[in-house]
Amino acid sequence: MSEHQYFKFTNAVVLAPMTAILLIWTVFWFELRFQVNLNQFGVAPRNFVGLRGIIFSPFIHSSVEHLYNNTIPLAVLLAALFYFYRNIALRVLFLGILLSGFMTWAIGRPSYHIGASGAIYVLASFMFFKGIFSKYYRLVALSLIVVFIYGSLLWYIFPIKDDISWEGHLSGFLTGLLLAIFIKAKLPSVKKYDWELEDFNEEEDEFLQQFDEDGNFIERKADEMKLGAEEVKITYHYKEKGDDANS
Repeated sequence: MSEHQYFKFTNAVVLAPMTAILLIWTVFWFELRFQVNLNQFGVAPRNFVGLRGIIFSPFIHSSVEHLYNNTIPLAVLLAALFYFYRNIALRVLFLGILLSGFMTWAIGRPSYHIGASGAIYVLASFMFFKGIFSKYYRLVALSLIVVFIYGSLLWYIFPIKDDISWEGHLSGFLTGLLLAIFIKAKLPSVKKYDWELEDFNEEEDEFLQQFDEDGNFIERKADEMKLGAEEVKITYHYKEKGDDANS
């Protein structure tokens, strides 16, 4: 698979983040419009009913600030996921939500854990580690961009604030790492030049023949230039004017 076929802009690059943002804002609007609180649909650790929060919690937010802080990272990371990893994007997203949610349910404090931040940590962690593991230059560059923009998120996997679900963040971070290890992604084939091939012979390369062992340019005379193994021979045929009149 070539780079052009692998890194291809599709409708999913736009539709996936737009759909996610529309859903979380619609749920928040629903709570405000009908004066309801859906926090009880969040992840309630070690409670059987609380397992439903694994699916519902990413769409529930406690405030406009909470919602806004998750909107932009979610949109950017989803777009990057579906552009750079479109063949496995849905699998990463689906498994990431399930595994991080279940991990939060297993280790979380007795409270309702809500918000899309767990999914954000899954995406950021996956794209960082997957790019490093792949050693492919574009994906490594993506890893560095993720670190540059969202590197500060790392602090929130530790219990530094009581009102932040560090358990959800840690679960998302670890889930992203696991998915980067176990989910295989097909990488585009990189074009190799002749000198990169294993059977490359320096002595037969016409360009390298112009330099000596010390790297100095060797000026070659015109009579030494040959095309292939044989010299070029030019034969001229002359036609007299009288021949045209008789023909």
